[in-house]
Amino acid sequence: MAFVDKFVAEILALQVALYHARARLEARTDSEALHDLRIAVRRIRSLLRPMRSMSQVAALNIAAAEVGRLTTPARDLEVMIEELEGRGFPAQAQLRKARLASHYSWILKSPALKNLFIQLDEWPSIFRSVEASGGLKHVQPQIEKELIKQIDLLHAAVDDVGFDRHELRILVKRTRYLTEAFPSLSPLSGKAASALKALQSALGAWHDHYQWCQKALIESDLRPLEKIWQSCAATALEKAETQLVDLSKRLPKSSGKKKPPKGAAEERARVV
Repeated sequence: MAFVDKFVAEILALQVALYHARARLEARTDSEALHDLRIAVRRIRSLLRPMRSMSQVAALNIAAAEVGRLTTPARDLEVMIEELEGRGFPAQAQLRKARLASHYSWILKSPALKNLFIQLDEWPSIFRSVEASGGLKHVQPQIEKELIKQIDLLHAAVDDVGFDRHELRILVKRTRYLTEAFPSLSPLSGKAASALKALQSALGAWHDHYQWCQKALIESDLRPLEKIWQSCAATALEKAETQLVDLSKRLPKSSGKKKPPKGAAEERARVV
């Protein structure tokens, strides 16, 4: 299968996955529906990222980003509810479940989700027209360039001991997801990709516990867990630092153009 054909097929498969996840969310059949919907959105964005400057993919990319932002608070609430139940705080969990149900309804009725499906319906013919006019001749080198750029940015962040760990988490996620979207074009080895995933997991655990500690400052029913979460956050960050050392040994050589990531704080809000 030609590269463009495979690319279009992957987007269409993700569109089907989105329909399935939306149906499960509507029926409340399981607790993973929203998570799976967000994964599909994230993969769409990762596939589009190297071509995001093309006007023919901009609308779909923007629509996917909006759904990512829209669903983030609900997903954060799901994770917190799971944490509260696991820690033996059912009353706090139940209180947030009512709030979560409202989030689900809001997402399902949102113009953002509706627009994403509209854009997905319209996108294949638009993209094929670009192909027909010769606009995709250099798409593979463009993707490879984006992958190298992300790895260079990661090199710069890894080499900077004072680099903000919140921003590092975003950079790690983006590099990992882009590599997963285009594994055959990525210069990352299998071991480097595994190290990247492990680092993301540790940074994610740290970030979750850090955010919960912040919430405990304003939501009084969470305060009994504040010290536990502080300890867990510290442990997760220590693990992340160890994983970071491991990743630094496995990254491919920099292209020599590595620069500190710019605007990472602004990008944080746009990541799924």
